[in-house]
Amino acid sequence: MERVDVNILGREYSLACSVDEKPTLVAAVRHVDQLMQRIQATGKVSSNERIAVMAALQVAGELLSMKAPDGPLGGLAVGEFKSRIEDMNSMLDDALSGQEKLL
Repeated sequence: MERVDVNILGREYSLACSVDEKPTLVAAVRHVDQLMQRIQATGKVSSNERIAVMAALQVAGELLSMKAPDGPLGGLAVGEFKSRIEDMNSMLDDALSGQEKLL
């Protein structure tokens, strides 16, 4: 593990990651810091905690709206994919429950 010192919204953090993960971690830190600075610059949110929550929600939204690459699920957003998996799980649970009643 390697120690990586980063700065997010003016605060220093010391993080640990593998050498292979370092470029991704540094890019993630840069992305989060930029989002938090943008949110802080609006002047509508003042506490660092609330700024962090707003940035986390934005990152989660970005993740859930990310589209799958070409293939059988091409063009499907991660959030839609997750929803479909949950629907399939519910259908399977219902079907299994119905089978148990027949036995």
